[in-house]
Amino acid sequence: MSDTFEPLKPRLLVVMGVSGSGKTTIAQALCQRYGWPFQEGDELHPAANVEKMRSGIPLTDEDRAPWLLKCHDWLESHIDTGGVLTCSALKRSYRDLLRKGLNVTFVYLHAPEKLISDRMAHRVGHYMPPSLLPSQIATLEIPGPDEPVIRVDSEDAPDVMLAHIIQALHAEEK
Repeated sequence: MSDTFEPLKPRLLVVMGVSGSGKTTIAQALCQRYGWPFQEGDELHPAANVEKMRSGIPLTDEDRAPWLLKCHDWLESHIDTGGVLTCSALKRSYRDLLRKGLNVTFVYLHAPEKLISDRMAHRVGHYMPPSLLPSQIATLEIPGPDEPVIRVDSEDAPDVMLAHIIQALHAEEK
């Protein structure tokens, strides 16, 4: 990535993908670069959802609804400052709710299941067990071409992924 830093207008970004795809790493890097606020979407889950996932039980649409509303509220409260939220945003209906009334760009991180499973098996301090990855993959509706999305291969190194995202964001601003 070039050492030249071009600022961006404040934006609302949702870094999305299944658990273990690299959302937090990329979101934090974007926030560090641009000074935008950051929200780890997992921290907005109700305690019952966390316990359910910790126990290896997949969440339902009903479980996710209050969490998605909290995520939307966080985005809405950062219209003026911009901000980056991590959120799996697995279904189009979830993404529709997240962007309702807002100008949100999704950054979709994707990688082969084996790579993500390996990452999850080696990560420390997260309540989401690797056994839930198949349910997330089964739930995932890949963003369509009519959605505001930047697609990123999370097999790449984080600096390569970040460069791709930054290039796409600057292209959108022109």
